[in-house]
Amino acid sequence: MRYQEIYRQGVYALERAGIEEAALDARLLLEDVCGTDRTALYAHGEQELTGGQEERYLEKIRHRAERIPLQHILGKTEFMGLTFKVNEDVLCPRPDTEILVEEVLKHLHDGMRILDIGTGSGCILLSLLHYSNDCQGVGVDISEKALQVAKENAEKLSADRASFIRSDLFGEVEGVFEIIVSNPPYIRSSEIEHLMPEVRDHDPRAALDGREDGLFFYREITKRAKEYLPGGGMLFYEIGYDQGEAVSRIMRDNGFREVEIIKDFSGLDRVVSGTAY
Repeated sequence: MRYQEIYRQGVYALERAGIEEAALDARLLLEDVCGTDRTALYAHGEQELTGGQEERYLEKIRHRAERIPLQHILGKTEFMGLTFKVNEDVLCPRPDTEILVEEVLKHLHDGMRILDIGTGSGCILLSLLHYSNDCQGVGVDISEKALQVAKENAEKLSADRASFIRSDLFGEVEGVFEIIVSNPPYIRSSEIEHLMPEVRDHDPRAALDGREDGLFFYREITKRAKEYLPGGGMLFYEIGYDQGEAVSRIMRDNGFREVEIIKDFSGLDRVVSGTAY
């Protein structure tokens, strides 16, 4: 079957399955199978796929139609201009989280130490280290499987200034850090069943569930964060769109000052930051 024909077949199958970006996903999967890019596929649309390529492509289309995340099928995703390995053991990085990284970068100076709580794939910490000079970072996660993914990503990015330890929040953390950053679980438990299937069924529930009101981990992290921050050190969170005021209040109640809510490109609350004194 030719490129154009099997691509159209892939788009049709994904549209029938209700995939919003059916054309894009079908193309990216075809590029992955053929080891080529968009330009080549358009320029050589009459070219025939091998039998093996056709079989692999249709299998990937079936997986995507079953609402398995595109990133899991590809085994990777782009974040902050870098490529990260992802799988079912880690939360797939979202573009919104780039707002968090960009905000931290504004305050990051040479030689600072960064603590990333709930590091998952390591995308936040490794991006911060990639775009900074001489900073050191520690990523912690309660999941050993997630840490293995983070370590593989660090190796691929030659990030020798990052280390990863298994820890339940601050449980195994030692030392002082100028920056603490976290994208903790913040979905209310009652809302998880209403999420998109790609998220609800394939992201680790532990990376989603923020307990009854979605604020459990903000409280737990904030009440101990100042033990690990010097005066002037900063705490940064990614938050849900309706959590800006609640998380700001938690930070102020725990002695943080200069608490600020940063909005994303849609005008929704996305990041909260504060300074320890």
